[in-house]
Amino acid sequence: MMQSLFPLGWEHYLLGGLLIGTGVSLLYLLTGWVGGMSTVFSSTWSFVSSRAFFQQARFTDTRAWRLVFAAGLIVGAAIWWITLGPSPPLHTGIPLWQLGVGGVLVGFGARLSNGCTSGHGICGLGSLQWPSLVAVLTFMATGFATANAVLYLGAHG
Repeated sequence: MMQSLFPLGWEHYLLGGLLIGTGVSLLYLLTGWVGGMSTVFSSTWSFVSSRAFFQQARFTDTRAWRLVFAAGLIVGAAIWWITLGPSPPLHTGIPLWQLGVGGVLVGFGARLSNGCTSGHGICGLGSLQWPSLVAVLTFMATGFATANAVLYLGAHG
């Protein structure tokens, strides 16, 4: 059963969760900053968009550390992939256009809910924010429904 659920083993999921939890906890404890990724996305847009939404002080004043935060996630994933990743590398059979549509829908949902799974699910729940609980339950219900709808329609990769 465990092999079918976690074909690459469960240990790296546990370690990843512990590292993410420790990282966002330390970020908050040491600086008071919340490490949600949708805000990283919005603050990055503040470099290239002059729209009033992206030019809010909460984005422009924090964009430098948020870029470093995002770069750390990318570098950390690359280090894991090079040192501990599976060989041969994994790939998906999902067409690029479906991945793009999914990304747009997730981005829209993150904006609509004023945060994403990292902001609400890790930081918000960790600080006992009730709106984050509602957001996470909505994310999970929508994800389960979407995955089952895609499976039912036969569009899985």
